[in-house]
Amino acid sequence: MSLAVRQDESAAASPAAEASYDPATGEIRGSVAHTPAARVDALLEAAALAAPALASSSPAERSVWIEAASAAVLEHTDELVAIAEEETRLGLPRLTGELERAAAQARFYAGVALEGSYLDVCLDEAPAGSLARWNVPLGPVAVFGASNFPFGFGVFGHDVASALAAGCPVVVKAHPAHPRLSAAIAEVVGTALSAAGAPEGAHALVVGFDAGLQIVDDPRIAVVCFTGSQAGGMALVERAARRGVPVFAEMGTVNPVFVSPAAEGRRDEIAAGFVGSYTLGAGQFCTKPGLLLAPAGQGYAAAIRSVLDGVAPAPLLTEAIAARFSETAARLQATVGADVPVAEPPSGFTVAPALVTARISDLTEGSPLLEECFGPVAVVAEYESVDEALEALARLQPSLAASVFTSGDPERDDPGAASAVRSLIPRVGRVAVDAWPTGVIGTWAQQHGGPWPATSRPEATSVGAGALDRFLRPVTVQNARAGLIPAFVSRENPWSIPLRIDGRLHLPHPASALETETTP
Repeated sequence: MSLAVRQDESAAASPAAEASYDPATGEIRGSVAHTPAARVDALLEAAALAAPALASSSPAERSVWIEAASAAVLEHTDELVAIAEEETRLGLPRLTGELERAAAQARFYAGVALEGSYLDVCLDEAPAGSLARWNVPLGPVAVFGASNFPFGFGVFGHDVASALAAGCPVVVKAHPAHPRLSAAIAEVVGTALSAAGAPEGAHALVVGFDAGLQIVDDPRIAVVCFTGSQAGGMALVERAARRGVPVFAEMGTVNPVFVSPAAEGRRDEIAAGFVGSYTLGAGQFCTKPGLLLAPAGQGYAAAIRSVLDGVAPAPLLTEAIAARFSETAARLQATVGADVPVAEPPSGFTVAPALVTARISDLTEGSPLLEECFGPVAVVAEYESVDEALEALARLQPSLAASVFTSGDPERDDPGAASAVRSLIPRVGRVAVDAWPTGVIGTWAQQHGGPWPATSRPEATSVGAGALDRFLRPVTVQNARAGLIPAFVSRENPWSIPLRIDGRLHLPHPASALETETTP
């Protein structure tokens, strides 16, 4: 079965349509019409009408819907990946793997809902009467996906699948970096959900800047999720704050890497890993390691440059991203007073990878060296003592993730690495020891978030079982009895979920061991 996505294949840009660009050439490959205001209103009304049905559905029912959508996406892998490659040039192997992981991750979220602990059901008998407390879905969710993960954080990515698993309908705003792909995925997912019995309005797509503002402003939207730039994320936070709506914005900053003096024997391995990580996907990851602190005298900068010589230029996702990359690289050059090679793009939005070497004393508050640069550039600074490195880490903005590289010998004491981990824990969402931050494993224990300005809500995660928590709120009913509250909120436990009864946790079965891997 082939897709029949409604799109304008003309090569002319239109103010009433989202143009689809080929990043390798800069040429327009088609467009998707903006969603008219009346149509957006109809989709919002459908989502609002679907919300009670989703909220009252069982996790088992939602699992059937999500499984059907996941299977449909996999069935259309070849067609969807071909469109994604035309709009992103991220490479067929990368995109195919990302699509497969997105489908598996959606199933993981369905499994989290089936396990039931996300409901946090508590039952108490008190002198003043019985109390029942559990989590209820908030309602329709607006999702603004990412440019750099068209499948993992797109129309059926982490935010969308976890919201559906939690019992919330979703209205997705198509990302302008891949509008044709967004429309294609929405068609596949919408058709599959409907055929599986999901309520009409459970999933919808809108296209265009004005449509995005309309869904954020609409009182029927209860939650907003965003993945992208700090400027875009904070604009949504401020706009939604007018009506008290939570915005879970994952924005990212510089993700630091600390190399312990004890890792001297691993220099070439670490240099190769660093280049591979910060140029992965042309450096367009929110978890890209942007700053490496290495011990002086061990030759890290030269080793990294040697590896970087073998990395070819690559296209960035949009013309705007490519322009900002070149501007930032120029500021870095002016800051350190040295040449930072940035090749003139041979075509499209292509840029060459770059490395900036700086003194650790250059890492001062307000310096461009401490700002995130979306694209394949990173900073290396050498330190004379661990204390000097820790002081530099303390000057950084909080981040999504950080890496600490040790001697690699678990039997060997490494006080420098231990100090770095302790210093980073209050400042990042995840510390990767002897691993690069660009691999995010979707499991029960994952935390993909961080203190502001990395995210707008430091308690939240957009990957892992905790992702469902963003779409729930607790409610208590006093003197509850059968017929007044949901059937699963009872000591009989018909859904076989974890219950806390009179303060004691009852576990009817072990938690799911499902896990997948993604790389936001």
